[in-house]
This record gives sequence, C-alpha cells and structure tokens, in this order.
Amino acid sequence: MYWFLADHVSRSYNDTYYVDAQTVLRCHTSAHQAELLRRGHTHFLVTGDVYRRDSIDSTHYPVFHQMEGVHVFSPSDWEASGTDGTTYVAGDLKKCLEGLARHLFGAVEMRWVDTYFPFTNPSFELEIFFQEKWLEVLGCGVTEQEILRRSGKTDDVAWAFGLGLERLAMVLFDIPDIRLFWSNDERFTSQFSSGQLGVKFKPFSKYPPCYKDVSFWINEAFTENNLCEVVREVAGDLAEEVQLIDNFTNKKGMTSHCYRIAYRSMERSLTDEEINKLQWNVRELVQSKLNVVLR
Repeated sequence: MYWFLADHVSRSYNDTYYVDAQTVLRCHTSAHQAELLRRGHTHFLVTGDVYRRDSIDSTHYPVFHQMEGVHVFSPSDWEASGTDGTTYVAGDLKKCLEGLARHLFGAVEMRWVDTYFPFTNPSFELEIFFQEKWLEVLGCGVTEQEILRRSGKTDDVAWAFGLGLERLAMVLFDIPDIRLFWSNDERFTSQFSSGQLGVKFKPFSKYPPCYKDVSFWINEAFTENNLCEVVREVAGDLAEEVQLIDNFTNKKGMTSHCYRIAYRSMERSLTDEEINKLQWNVRELVQSKLNVVLR
C-alpha cells in the first residue's frame, strides 16, 4: 500500500480484511494510483470492487464498487491564477465534483465536509441530502505530495476522488437499502432490466423487522466494526442494522454497551425460531471472538 508503514491507518485491522499477514483484500481503488502515475498518465478513472469492515445499516455493506478519479496539474496550470498549487487544485476539484452532482441529480442539496484520508491533504467529503438525511457519496482531496514524488512528478499537484457507485445509484434511483444491490429478487431486478437511467425504484411489500438486544461489558480492544463482523458472520444479509442504544460506566470503571440488532429478510418473513437461533449464535460468538462478558 504505497509507502505506508505497517501501523498506518490504511492498514488498520479494524477496517481492512486480511487474508494473511502479507495480503489484504483491496479496500480502495487508490491502490492503483501510483502504478498509473508511474506509467505517465495524468488524468484517469479506475473502477473496481473493494472490501471494508464497516457498520451495518442501510448505506454500508462490506463490498461495494468504487470509482477513483485522478487529475494531475503542472505549475503552468496555476501560476497565472495568483494562488498556490494546492488552493488552485482544491478549487478545481470541488467545482468538477459539484458539476458532476448537478449533472446526475439536478438541483440537489449538497455540502462539503472537511475530513481526513490517508492519501490526500486537504481532504473533503461531498454529502447529498437524501431520504431526510445527509448521505456521503464521495471522498476526495489534494493528493499527498509523496505519492507524486515517488511517481516522478515532483513539481506537480493533483486531485483525487473516490466515489461509491452503489451510493450514487441509491440517490439516482431512490433505492432505500444498499443490500438490494445484492438481492436476486425479481421484484427488484426486473425494475432495472431496461437499463434506463430515468427509472425510479418502486418499493414492494416490506417484510417486518425483528429487534433483538445484546449487552456486554467491553474491553480496551473492542470496536464496533468487530461486532458488526460477528453479526455478519452469523446472520449475513439478514442483519439490517446494528445500533448502539445504551452505554454506561459503573463505579469500578467498567463500561457496558447495549446494541440493538434489526433482523429482516429482503425476500421473505423470518420465523421466531430463526431469529432466536440467530440471536443465540450471535451472543455465543460475540463472547468467544470479542472476549467480552455478556450481561
């Protein structure tokens, strides 16, 4: 992963799927930037499947499709502007992506959020107001200069963005749950068989959710992503959401978390027997894999 050390955030065990100590599943298409820059490309798109350990809700899934875009600028591009290269390139980046959002979604409400990414500085997220809340649709920023330097472009400045194609499609087609992209239900797939961009998703009958809570005393190594991986291991796509609903610390300094798990199939009603078995297995695995104490 570029020039990052083993303890760099981009290699975090909390966010990345490790096949073994030396191999990870691709967690971002940025992994291909350096190679393409070394080949002499100065503006390009890269699209591929990526894998991340993440939360469980309607907009997150452990595998999705990312499109990476890069544009390299030389000093002659910004010298006449009266600004430095970073300011010029960041402004061009935002203008370009705002234009993309308006082209795709029309007069949609959007906002920029300052953030941190390991490959860009400064870094930003573009959010779209969707289903009565703000939805992040892409991350971007000015490429870290070390990446360009190692690619032989010492004097240049570049921007890069990475957007989740499923999230763009959710906004474009009014799709409420990212799990639907992985469903074989013909009531979903048949709506998009024409390949037309103007199609809007027509909701079909939703099966009822079932909620189960699990409470435990956490340890210093606990992370919510690890809990979500345990839930996914047991329930797969039957887990619709995992939400922290309560936490407290007792007089001895021990902290307890209570999580509510929503189980729901996209294709059928789940029986009480199925749900109870899933929840029992979740509790057993949470205790053994995360080394926490159930309450």
